[in-house]
Formats: sequence, structure tokens, C-alpha cells
Amino acid sequence: MDRTLLRLLAADGRMSNKDLAERAGIAPSTCLARIRSLRERGVIRGFHADVDPRALGHDLQTMIAVRLHPHARGHLSDFAESMRRRPEVLDVYFVAGAYDYLLHVATADTDAVRWFVAEHLNRNRDVAHTETSLIFDHLPAAGRYG
Repeated sequence: MDRTLLRLLAADGRMSNKDLAERAGIAPSTCLARIRSLRERGVIRGFHADVDPRALGHDLQTMIAVRLHPHARGHLSDFAESMRRRPEVLDVYFVAGAYDYLLHVATADTDAVRWFVAEHLNRNRDVAHTETSLIFDHLPAAGRYG
């Protein structure tokens, strides 16, 4: 039942408890209790608006892979936090593999992304290498949490 509720909420986080319960086939009081439990256990981390960056003039989105120098491994969280605070950065992912982080970045154009990479990554003494990939389109997966 929890997976059903999560799938329904992932598709429409603004759905009322009454509608959610009806679609899940449970009583509204049961639905409310299960959602409360999912929040308390940290399964549901929050509710967010899915804002289209293009509507705000950020027509170019990129994924920037970042590898840090070995000496920087002791303060990975400092790098992540500094990137999290940048207005261009939508998401910060700590990853395994050839790179340490993936940054989802939205800017107005190529000049702005070039400036971001030059000023905030290439000038950072902890950054060893970056690789930027343009995002042409984003299609959310249909089978989430099912």
C-alpha cells in the first residue's frame, strides 16, 4: 500500500488526502496515518514544486561531472555544500566511479555555464577535472516507486 501511495504522490504531490485515499482504495483516515508514518520515517522527505528552469530564463541545463584532487577527499562535504548554495545549481549528486560529483546546473546560455565552470570549478583548487554535458530534454520515468 505504501508503494501505491508513493507512486500516486510522485505523479501528483498536490492530490488531496480524500482523492489519494480513493485512488488507493483505502479510508481517508488510513491514508492520512500512512502518509504521516512515511514522513516520520523519512521515506517522504518533503513536497516540492517542479519548476521549469526555462520559465525563469534558464534555457540551458547541463550535467557537470566533477573529480576532486586526492588531497580534497577529507572535505568532500565542504565542496558539496558550496555547490548547493550556488543559484545555478539545481542538484548535487555524490557518485561512485570516475567522478566524485554530478552537478545539475541551469543557466541562461552557454556563456553563463562557461562562466560558472571557469569561476566556480576551474578556479577551485580542490577540483582536478570537469566534464560538461548538455541536457537536451528531461523525461521523468513513468515507473517510479511502483
